[in-house]
Amino acid sequence: MKPAASQGLPRERRLRRSGEFGRLRREGRRLVVGCLIMNWQPAPEGAGSRLGVVTSRALGSAVVRSRGRRLMREVWRRHQNALRQPVNMVLVARPSLAAKSFGQVEADFLQALRLARLLKDL
Repeated sequence: MKPAASQGLPRERRLRRSGEFGRLRREGRRLVVGCLIMNWQPAPEGAGSRLGVVTSRALGSAVVRSRGRRLMREVWRRHQNALRQPVNMVLVARPSLAAKSFGQVEADFLQALRLARLLKDL
């Protein structure tokens, strides 16, 4: 049996430099839905989608911020293959994310993708 394509988030699929985050914030599109702020723009030709995650201290303690990052990365991991086109995206956690379950975060993320018209027509 052929192994399924990896859906992980390796280093080359992450936004890591502050300049990349800043450029997306300045030049990209922005959408606020529920517990998330989503900044995105199409990825350069031939490049795959990349993700950056921001959790500020307003979210809570280090434990709460780490949980928020894990939730947002997992939502991205599960739905990255449903994107219409490759994008560079930054997800910013709003303080309400601290009290949300995975399902609620996932619902907000999918709603944001629908509003941005980034989901494939299934």
